[in-house]
Amino acid sequence: MRPATTEPDAAAPSPAPYPTELVRAVVLKNGAHVRIRPIRPDDEPRLVELYGRLSRYTVYQRFFTVMRRLPPDWAHFFANVDYRRRLALVAERDTPTGVELVGVGRYEPGEEPDAAEVAFVVEDGWQGLGLGAVLLTDVLRAGVGRGIHRFRAFTLADNYRMLRLLTELTDVRERKTEEGVTSVLFEPRREATTA
Repeated sequence: MRPATTEPDAAAPSPAPYPTELVRAVVLKNGAHVRIRPIRPDDEPRLVELYGRLSRYTVYQRFFTVMRRLPPDWAHFFANVDYRRRLALVAERDTPTGVELVGVGRYEPGEEPDAAEVAFVVEDGWQGLGLGAVLLTDVLRAGVGRGIHRFRAFTLADNYRMLRLLTELTDVRERKTEEGVTSVLFEPRREATTA
């Protein structure tokens, strides 16, 4: 997802009720416990904190640019969704000082009327544990439940982890690379959205 092209939509519908059916506990490959849940407006500061813990490499892979901190208007936009056309799921863990976000997956309306654009980020220390696959699967399942059946991801051409995840877990319909950015149009696999 290219945040520079994502603008708040003044005509956006009011938010749907908070989708508690999307909340679940997950145990990762290393035995760590995280909770997957829909994002809430009060997650703004936690998004800023998560961004601050990301390596420059991870920030660049997600945003295609590096900023010292997540701009407040971006944090506000990312944390405020309508739970229908725009939805984000966070992976959180409990710490002695409170809840901490370690990953985010989302979909937004894309340029194509019948496809949503997806984006994901997982904190560096939590990568390689299966959390990206969990977020991808849960975001796609939520999208299908809301009538979305095609998705598009924009990723840097050298983001092999994300490209491999999409290839392994979805049915890729189109893949194009231009100027170092790979666009992948895909559909969820039926078994991934009904499990």
